[in-house]
Amino acid sequence: MSTKKRILFIATEMSPYLELTEFAEVINKLAIKSNDSGLEVRCIMPRFGVINERRHRLHEVVRLSGINVSVDNDDYPLQIKVASLPNARLQVYFLENEDFFKRKQVFHAEDETWFEDNILRTVFFCKGALETVKKFGWPPDIIHCSGWMTGLIPAYIKTAYKKEPVFGNSKVVFTIGQNTFKEKLGTDLVRKAIINANIKEKDLEAFKEGNNTAMFRGGASFADAITFGGDKIEKKLVEEFGKVKGKKVVPFKGWDSDLTEYLDLYNELAGK
Repeated sequence: MSTKKRILFIATEMSPYLELTEFAEVINKLAIKSNDSGLEVRCIMPRFGVINERRHRLHEVVRLSGINVSVDNDDYPLQIKVASLPNARLQVYFLENEDFFKRKQVFHAEDETWFEDNILRTVFFCKGALETVKKFGWPPDIIHCSGWMTGLIPAYIKTAYKKEPVFGNSKVVFTIGQNTFKEKLGTDLVRKAIINANIKEKDLEAFKEGNNTAMFRGGASFADAITFGGDKIEKKLVEEFGKVKGKKVVPFKGWDSDLTEYLDLYNELAGK
């Protein structure tokens, strides 16, 4: 039986598959560095239609696919594909659904119109990622969430999934990154984000504004530790979360950092 500490990266973007901000490269390097340092690593991200399946050699994991994820009273099938991270013995799992991720754009249409279903896509991804971990039967010691689209995951782990044994010992790290959209996810974000009886509307108060800042605020509010993933973070988020009582906070150390600060954080949280 393996005694390695387990870390799960749940990310909106990751090099070389999708690069929306510079932090995509950091996640790539963090996964490899964590693996090289003796941690057992897995990664989960959305399989947006812009990710080339042939080039990156994605293939379906039949034993994990077939989950139906309920979002806003509708059920959506979840397919799971996997690829090996280039130059590393690491597996990246891609969550796929034709309704939400087949389109050839990420969050905006070709005419820059914001997709009206981005909140449903977000809830589907966050819930689907946690259901996938349950199907793995692989309890992570650390879950590192990055990208605004992962903002609901810390909240779900601490409320909707708090009774799930697979997450019983998980510590959550959330990275606050740069704001990348100006639109709102919708006034009914909180209602659509309530996925079971263990989560209440008041639990999601931090998300109610439904904008980019709120997604980061909500994720950080529920995380056990916070990191800053860039040099262009919204000032009020830096002020609000730069020092938080009871949480470990790691400031941004620059794009040329060797990322040791993250490894130190993971080891501290995992009790290594």
